[in-house]
Amino acid sequence: MSEKQIDEISGVSTTGHEWDGIKELDNPMPRWWLIVYYATVVWAAAYVIAYPAWPLISKATTGLLGYSSRGEVRQELDAAQAAKADYVAGIRDKTVAQILADEKLRTFATAAGAAAFKVNCVQCHGSGAQGSPGYPNLNDDEWLWGGKPEDIHKTIAHGVRFAEDADTRVSEMPAFGGMLEPKQITDVATYVASLSGRAGDATPAVLSAGKEIFAQNCAACHGADGKGNRELGAPNLTDAIWFYGSSPEAIAQQIRAPKHGVMPAWSARLGDVTVKELAVYVHSLGGGE
Repeated sequence: MSEKQIDEISGVSTTGHEWDGIKELDNPMPRWWLIVYYATVVWAAAYVIAYPAWPLISKATTGLLGYSSRGEVRQELDAAQAAKADYVAGIRDKTVAQILADEKLRTFATAAGAAAFKVNCVQCHGSGAQGSPGYPNLNDDEWLWGGKPEDIHKTIAHGVRFAEDADTRVSEMPAFGGMLEPKQITDVATYVASLSGRAGDATPAVLSAGKEIFAQNCAACHGADGKGNRELGAPNLTDAIWFYGSSPEAIAQQIRAPKHGVMPAWSARLGDVTVKELAVYVHSLGGGE
């Protein structure tokens, strides 16, 4: 055996290997490092045996412990479902008004309804339920069909002008473009705008003519005072809330060729429990009666 050589600079023995005049020092790894390394090797081997590790065609090896992260998530979801089962049963068995009277059920239903609203309703009503042109603001206190808990529940459950639901809310404003002359439409639109202070410098003659046309054609649904009729879904024309614009021109266009929005019936899609939760949440926004 050849005698070990000692490096003159470091004082460490060499391995005897040399490349281009560079000698390899014989510096063994620290013992603690080797122990940790061998421990990780043992741990890795044990982990591969005990837990899912090797991917197969349709699944992975299950391991001796049979652990599954999906199974763990399922257990947590089942536990969450079990924890709220009593609340869900209470909501199922009670009316919306009764749920609102029960503090615990109301709190649970409001939170659940807020979650359901974000998934199903924000596309039309907005993330803050503030609405947009053609879609009502759910925060105010103006309701076409009523803002009481059961009114809101019925509207959500059966929708508005939703042909697939026999109990849907129905209101159809006729197109007066084929029944009134252009000037008559302009006059009545100006009069309607005047009910909420938006007629500008309209002359008394125009307002008088528009009022007469309104009485003959519009009062049957909107009321003689223009304050609407919830039984018919006819909006109040005297406030500052308008779906399709409040200018005389926008009102005239709606009279001439009215737009009719459609709201889906959510009962068949979401179930009665979720619909009640949505009704409680919408009622809690501040505009519910």
